[in-house]
Amino acid sequence: MAQQRALPQSKETLLQSYNKRLKDDIKSIMDNFTEIIKTAKIEDETQVSRATQGEQDNYEMHVRAANIVRAGESLMKLVSDLKQFLILNDFPSVNEAIDQRNQQLRALQEECDRKLITLRDEISIDLYELEEEYYSSSSSLCEANDLPLCEAYGRLDLDTDSADGLPAPLLASPEPSAGPLQVAAPAHSHAGGPGPTEHA
Repeated sequence: MAQQRALPQSKETLLQSYNKRLKDDIKSIMDNFTEIIKTAKIEDETQVSRATQGEQDNYEMHVRAANIVRAGESLMKLVSDLKQFLILNDFPSVNEAIDQRNQQLRALQEECDRKLITLRDEISIDLYELEEEYYSSSSSLCEANDLPLCEAYGRLDLDTDSADGLPAPLLASPEPSAGPLQVAAPAHSHAGGPGPTEHA
């Protein structure tokens, strides 16, 4: 009641008109239905013939049934108008519904943020472990590749020069023989004389 008293004059008048329409439509439905029931009663003989009386009663029932339908449609229109009135003017209820929806969306947002933060931390830990594993496994294999180009070429030249300065026996070692080395005696030719004397 306090809320209705606080309504402006135009809204109060509108609510009164809605109340009047409701009462009128309900009264119309009740009156027409009552008259239809009365018409359905069988009466005694009158000055009007029975066929004429039947046609008149039939017509009256159709008219009153149409009045009932019209009153029902008016009530449905009244319900639609009341819904529209509540949607447009019931600001506390609308604000309460909006606040509830905002709270639900905020809770959903906080839950999503927590899940994203947890996922970020897990990914960071995994990436850190993968980087450590990668650098620890590749550091021993990539020391030579980490040298500057000039130093790398200098080491390559030193290795080539040392290989060229080695003596031949060191470069190619002779194959071991089965026995002692044999020295071939030089052959001396004497003109007109006997050959060399052989000693046992």
